[in-house]
Amino acid sequence: MSNPQPDGYLALPANGSGRPVLVLHAWWGLNDTLKAFCDRLADAGFIAFAPDLYQGRITDTIDGADALAGELFGRVDEARAAVEQAATFLVERADGSGGGLGVVGFSLGAFFALDLSAAVPDQVHSVVVYYGTRPGDYSAAQAAYLGHYAENDPFEARADVDALEDALRQAGRPVTFHHYAGTGHWFAEPDRVDAYNRQAADLAWDRTLAFLRR
Repeated sequence: MSNPQPDGYLALPANGSGRPVLVLHAWWGLNDTLKAFCDRLADAGFIAFAPDLYQGRITDTIDGADALAGELFGRVDEARAAVEQAATFLVERADGSGGGLGVVGFSLGAFFALDLSAAVPDQVHSVVVYYGTRPGDYSAAQAAYLGHYAENDPFEARADVDALEDALRQAGRPVTFHHYAGTGHWFAEPDRVDAYNRQAADLAWDRTLAFLRR
């Protein structure tokens, strides 16, 4: 018996089938920007699913997001289980399309994308992270990694980005990290009008699509 759909947003290609991509939201929650990203993936031929890790809550303020993220990490094991449940649902929904699971994570979601690749290495073949990191051991991972990072980012130290890249390389994983000149955190999210950089966002999207299609 297949698993029921967890709380979240499912976007399907016109023909209803495609390779699965799990999309993990930033600390704002499962907002319209994240849903639109899933829709773009579906238009490109992927089955995209974004679990709602905040259980219906969203915010557009940094203080509100900090509070929601803090609460989530206070129950991090529950959050990890929710991500794994979403991954299992999506793989089953894709009905054996082959090639395993792609995962895209934004900021807070990048942590859980990286975490999932280490926790269930047999499932995850591709990981895309937007301005987020996770320290830890990747020796069991089997995925390839693509990273999009801002040049000026007070929320994600360059030293942490470099440490992640080094850890992935030492684990023998294929990894490509891009640093986008003149950008800050959230540069790929059009609703963050103070940070959005369309040129960088479009380039990151093109690179993401090519990576997931390879």
